[in-house]
Amino acid sequence: MFWEKKLAQWVDEVRTKSNIPARLVLWDGQKHDFGQFAEPQVTLKVNSASAMPLLLDPSLDNLGEAYVKGKIDIEGKLSDVIDIGYSLARSTVTNTSKLARVTRYFNHSKASDKKSIQYHYDVSNEFYKLWLDENMVYSCAYFENGDEDIGTAQLKKIDHILRKIQVQPGQRLLDIGCGWGALVLRAAQKFGAQCVGVTLSQNQFDLATERVKAAGLADKIEIRLQDYRDVQGQFDRITSVGMFEHVGRKNLPAYFKKIHDLLVEDGVAMNHGITSTDADSGETSLGGGEFIDRYVFPDGELPHIGLVLDSMQRGGMEALDIESLRRHYARTLDIWAANFEAKAEQAKKLVDDEKFRIWRVYLAGCSYAFEHDDVSLFQVVCRRAGRSSTTLPWSRRYMYDTPL
Repeated sequence: MFWEKKLAQWVDEVRTKSNIPARLVLWDGQKHDFGQFAEPQVTLKVNSASAMPLLLDPSLDNLGEAYVKGKIDIEGKLSDVIDIGYSLARSTVTNTSKLARVTRYFNHSKASDKKSIQYHYDVSNEFYKLWLDENMVYSCAYFENGDEDIGTAQLKKIDHILRKIQVQPGQRLLDIGCGWGALVLRAAQKFGAQCVGVTLSQNQFDLATERVKAAGLADKIEIRLQDYRDVQGQFDRITSVGMFEHVGRKNLPAYFKKIHDLLVEDGVAMNHGITSTDADSGETSLGGGEFIDRYVFPDGELPHIGLVLDSMQRGGMEALDIESLRRHYARTLDIWAANFEAKAEQAKKLVDDEKFRIWRVYLAGCSYAFEHDDVSLFQVVCRRAGRSSTTLPWSRRYMYDTPL
């Protein structure tokens, strides 16, 4: 058969170029080694010939598709699986469009954004509870010392944000993309803020509302099922954590202009979000971006931090403080992936096999991407532009005066 000859050539090329500690086992028992080793770190089991077109063009999206569709099964430590997947893609992919960090744009109407958000976040609350911390914070944690457990690191992240924007008792705070309510709960309980949290996810809205009532904070926190573009009024403080990835690069100036309009004159905002490490805001190469758009985050767009700052200024905002948390997100994702693996059997009872496979490789793959500078994450504190410099702090010391 044609593919048998092509397979032999491919395996030989990979073995010569990269010497990868992986073994390919076909449905008929044939074995092919991608390197020289006593025992393989990873074994790829091909379940049928239908997998061959994807394997012989092993971009990350093709390898991912072969796995999530059950055309191949993989044995080995998950971090090794991801590492070898990248190695196979790098040693084989020659298609220019796959190698390039392509910049794609999507429609971002209110209806399409709501559909995309609900696709990702409305898997089920029980599914997320399996592998997130007890407060269900689904964004990069903050490891102040590097040895915190995930629950402690998530609370430190929230406190780090609220101290950066200097939340005071009685101030009105808007949290755009409030998730299951952890930040607004903390802001009301510990800092005494009056909070509004908005989300497009029905599941998040329902649980966040329940949690507010259970905490006895219904007089301090309002959770809304609402698009941020429809929010009216003004707020002393605004937070947006892990949400602006859904806005779209072309819409960023309008997004920051909306934040500008929602802030009082002396208000402060914080934007915490994932960014591209490509200067042209291209997605991850080797097909990784295509896999995530197809199976995980429909219509997601990552801007480079340079574009974020440009868009912020165009939206009438002044950037005051910028901090990279790339190392922190690599660690966060490592923990999530380990939690997911530990609860694999429970997860399989909550979602179908394809969804389980998607999330398994997505979490581990994202950890690899942050570790290797394929993507990054920045917290940017900002305020309305054009205000007097005398209203700015002299240093960043205020952020760290009190231990988290």
